[in-house]
Amino acid sequence: MVRIMPLPEELSDRPFTVYESRVLGVAPKRLRAKDMSDGGRLIHLPAGRDFEFAERARVLAAATPGAWVSHESAAVLTRLGLPPWLGGGETVHLSKPHELPRVRRSGVTGHRVRVLPGEVTEIGGIPVSSPSRTWLDLAHQLPLRYVIAMGDQLIRMPRPGLEGRTEPYAIKEGLRLLIRQHPNMKGVEKARIALEDMRVGADSFPETFLRLAMLDARLPEPELQLRLDPDDPWSPSADLGYRRFRIAVQYDGAPHLTREQQTRDNRRDEAFTSAGWSYFKANANDQAEGFAGLMVRIKRAKLPIAGSLTAHVAAQHGP
Repeated sequence: MVRIMPLPEELSDRPFTVYESRVLGVAPKRLRAKDMSDGGRLIHLPAGRDFEFAERARVLAAATPGAWVSHESAAVLTRLGLPPWLGGGETVHLSKPHELPRVRRSGVTGHRVRVLPGEVTEIGGIPVSSPSRTWLDLAHQLPLRYVIAMGDQLIRMPRPGLEGRTEPYAIKEGLRLLIRQHPNMKGVEKARIALEDMRVGADSFPETFLRLAMLDARLPEPELQLRLDPDDPWSPSADLGYRRFRIAVQYDGAPHLTREQQTRDNRRDEAFTSAGWSYFKANANDQAEGFAGLMVRIKRAKLPIAGSLTAHVAAQHGP
């Protein structure tokens, strides 16, 4: 009986390239043993193991010198968010500089792009387009509201305890410079339009879509992350609203379904209503109808002095 030598610990439970195995002294015939599978050109992996998207992205990039993970695959790795029809993980998008040949292999969508210093970074050892460059790469194929929503995710202030970072991915001036540096890219004009409608403060795509729906309904520009007491950093806050009219609006997505989060949400809701605010909550059902019903309810909100928000909107915009 032939004894199969164990792989080095670094390779025993993940896909790897021939280059990595050579560095660790693995003999070529070891890679043909029955406990190994062929992962495609220059790639091997332990047999019978399913791999996460990040593992496939890493090894495909490693097997393609000069390439990096880009486009929708980069959006998945950086958690920028994508429309539901993208990012299924069936293919990995890899880019190369425009002077090199396009990546051509099974499971890969290849791109040749003009790239400038600083537009490729690393995540867990994986070369990947920076969040800002990913936004610009995707602008041509995304509807405008998604370009705005992804842009909002670039410029929002992160939550250090949850994300391990304290600074936003980008600021608007930096994105303006990025756009100027790539005047001939597909979608650059759409990115330029989106930039003007981006705002700091949306923690999710639905919050951006809700804000845009309010503007489409000819409501005033809402304040984002609206604290009940603006002078108290620990005061409960709503996603958006109007302090002047004491109107607060909250979008409750999937993260709000846990018991602990619902307890915090209930306290927040009670704080606003006890203080006499008109308080509205939206969810995925409201989003599915474009927030149309919610817009009607907000416009009917009774105000302490002016009567209703509808009267204020009519005064601003006319009949």
